[in-house]
This record gives sequence, C-alpha cells and structure tokens, in this order.
Amino acid sequence: MENEIKERLMDKAKSYFKEGESHEFDHTKRVLRNALTIAETEEVDLEVVHIAALLHDIMRSHEDLGKINCHAEEGAKEAEIILREFKFPEEKISKVLDSIKTHRLSKNLKPETKEGEILQDADRLDSLGALLVARSFSSAYIYNRPFYSEEGDNVIKFIKDRSEKLKPENFNTSKGKELAKERYDYSESFIERFIKEWSGKK
Repeated sequence: MENEIKERLMDKAKSYFKEGESHEFDHTKRVLRNALTIAETEEVDLEVVHIAALLHDIMRSHEDLGKINCHAEEGAKEAEIILREFKFPEEKISKVLDSIKTHRLSKNLKPETKEGEILQDADRLDSLGALLVARSFSSAYIYNRPFYSEEGDNVIKFIKDRSEKLKPENFNTSKGKELAKERYDYSESFIERFIKEWSGKK
C-alpha cells in the first residue's frame, strides 16, 4: 500500500474522532502499533491488518452518543464505504470488515481470519496494564465511581473485573498472549499494592 494512501486513510479515520471522547484517536494509533507488532510474528496480509486497525473504532462516538447500538457492526458498514471510495483491493475488503465486526470485547465473537484475531488482540492489549489503570481512574468522575471500597462499584473492582476478562490465555496469537501476560501481571500487582496502601498495610 502506497504511503500516500496510508496517509489519506489515516486522515479519514482521524476525522471521525473529537478530542475528549472516551476513545480518542490516540487509542486507534496504539491499537495500530500493537497490531503491527503482532503481525510481524504471523503470516498475514499487513495491509488488511493496518487498515482494519485504523478504521476499527470510527463509529465509537456514535455509540457513546446513543445513536447506534454497536460501533463494531456499524463501523464495518462505514468502513466498506470508505474502502470502496479509496478503491481498496476488492479481495481484501471482506477481511477488513470481518476484523472490524469481531473486534469488540463485549461481543466475544470469533474472527474468521488471522488478521481479525490480530486486531482483537491489539485492541484488548490497550485495555490492560498501565493503560487500563490510567483510563479507569481518568473516567472515575464521569461514572461517579469511587477509587475503592469493599462493596459496590469502584475503580479497583473495575480494573480487576476487566483484567479477569483479559487473561493472557484468552488472547488469540502467541505474541498477543506474551504481551498480555506482562500487562496482566502489572494490573494484578497494581491492585494488590493499591489495596495495601489504602488499608495502611506494609
């Protein structure tokens, strides 16, 4: 894929995001980096991985505003329009669309392609480790969620619940599992340390 087309698609994807949204474009860029890192260890179509990562969350803000039910499903529809506009190779479009449709954690769908498995892993990695901790605390006031309590909803419980869903064995690729383990271990150690300090224990 020519660099000019990559840059145009990057600009197109970026146009769907606004600063201050729950999933800003920085998330997309991190997922893209994760996806390309994993893809280096697999025999896959790098163009498909690249474009699927760029476009996977383009309809996220519409879901956050209550305009649509599922940003993954609607994102695939919007991505098809974009890809045809950019004259993306017809034989690769279906792989991109499947990757976008199945990336969402809460849907727990199984991708039909290795490229889709990579996007799933890349997206889920961004919900683990230090990024999970940072994003969870930054959204605490939005959701009126206390930092910690032994009962009820709180940030530490959210981090723990999310980590449990993203155990390394739940990832698709070998590289994804490897990267997930490091981030999962950090999340778990942070929870343990936080509760100790909150409770005044050494």
